[in-house]
Amino acid sequence: MEALADNLALGFATAFSPQNLAFCFIGCLVGTLIGVLPGVGPIATIAMLLPLTFQFEPTSALIMLAGIYYGAQYGGSTTAILVNIPGEATAVVTALDGHQLARQGRAGIALGLAAIASFCAGTVATVVIAALGEPLTRLALLFGPAEYFALMVLGLAFAVVLARGSILKAVAMILAGLLLAAVGTDLETGEERLTLGLDALSDGIDFAVLAMGLFGFAEVLRNLETPEARSVVRAKIGRLLPGRAELRQALGPMLRGTGLGSLLGILPGNGAVLGPFASYSVEKKIAKDPTRFGQGAIEGVAGPEAANNAGAQTAFIPLLTLGIPPNAVMALMVGAMTIHGIIPGPQVMTKSPELFWGMIASMWIGNLMLLVINLPLVGLWVKLLKVPYRLMFPAILIFCCIGIYSINNSASDVLLTAFFGLVGYALIKFGFEPAPLLLGFVLGRLLEEKLRQALILSRGDLMTFVERPVSAGLLLVAVVILAVAVLPSVRAGREKAFQD
Repeated sequence: MEALADNLALGFATAFSPQNLAFCFIGCLVGTLIGVLPGVGPIATIAMLLPLTFQFEPTSALIMLAGIYYGAQYGGSTTAILVNIPGEATAVVTALDGHQLARQGRAGIALGLAAIASFCAGTVATVVIAALGEPLTRLALLFGPAEYFALMVLGLAFAVVLARGSILKAVAMILAGLLLAAVGTDLETGEERLTLGLDALSDGIDFAVLAMGLFGFAEVLRNLETPEARSVVRAKIGRLLPGRAELRQALGPMLRGTGLGSLLGILPGNGAVLGPFASYSVEKKIAKDPTRFGQGAIEGVAGPEAANNAGAQTAFIPLLTLGIPPNAVMALMVGAMTIHGIIPGPQVMTKSPELFWGMIASMWIGNLMLLVINLPLVGLWVKLLKVPYRLMFPAILIFCCIGIYSINNSASDVLLTAFFGLVGYALIKFGFEPAPLLLGFVLGRLLEEKLRQALILSRGDLMTFVERPVSAGLLLVAVVILAVAVLPSVRAGREKAFQD
């Protein structure tokens, strides 16, 4: 307990430095902005901002990127409540009752509850991260190459199960990501692989190029094709602070949502997305009058919003302790850490304690900032909702091109990004989700490295993966998860849930 207090003291000392406070505020503000404006999203925004972070200190850069991620969860609820268009996938559930409250002239109450629930859940999730960080890191230090390989296979299995659309398409995306990770010169043999004779690919595909193309460029093309009609609620927003009766009504859902979101956020494969859906289902089942849900139930806003923010923050646990990104945003964070020469995993805590604990402390500070940013500036967010897409997207594309060019001063990088933008757009059109591809790409090189190390240590004996208990257990769980997912009844229910 004393060690935890010392570590948190180090974290807050790092996070409270003027530079890190400024970056935390910028991240939260940008995150809220892109959450409010549907059509961009945190994945595309972080991909676009990656080149800019090269100039910053690693801790400051990661604090800002983390702020963008959980800030977008706050902003997404504002759009869901006022316009009935979720700014984020996790805000879909909030729109069901939040928009109904807005139509009844209680938009302020819905926004206030969403902000309070998110702040409370974020605070609890920060404590959970701090408490689990050290034990998990000590456990991860006991892992050998075989265990790490099995853990990454498990992460990819979760990514297949939790991806939208068909399982076959998700598997295809992960395999494509693993293949793209193999492009370039093999560091052990010096042979070029899958480069098609192009000099630009001899060093492999740059992470920022792939991420910005698949998410930044492709998202712009998708939104230009189908501009969303936005009709902001005309009724008065009203008071923002809920009364005692409303807070009492929201307290239980907030606590249950925080617990569910924290647990699901740790799951690899974007389990955080399931948090709000699970919370809404639980609240509806235990409610005395379930018919109120969908008609403006306060529990339908407080529970999912708490689950949403708690899951967004506990998603950092597998990233910081094991080096395994549980979703596409965390995959981008792995890319940012690698760019700054930091190897994600258990050694981050021992080699860069200021970064590890500084990020954790900054999450609590960021949640406090978001409470201040969101409630007083509701009027500004309402005005921003009326900005037409045709003015935003040309600026976004120019910004992307400048950012990509600045990495290596290479025009071929810009062309390659444009190519991946077209590929990403085509994938979306054909019903393929790009996020598993990015996860496969990020884990691909590490997966290959750990596979080779395990086989070298065992002198080429594949039985090493099943003879070691932890490795065998993880691989067994991965196989069971995939086997259950392909059962006809489970598959039908899963696809129906995503369609709903």
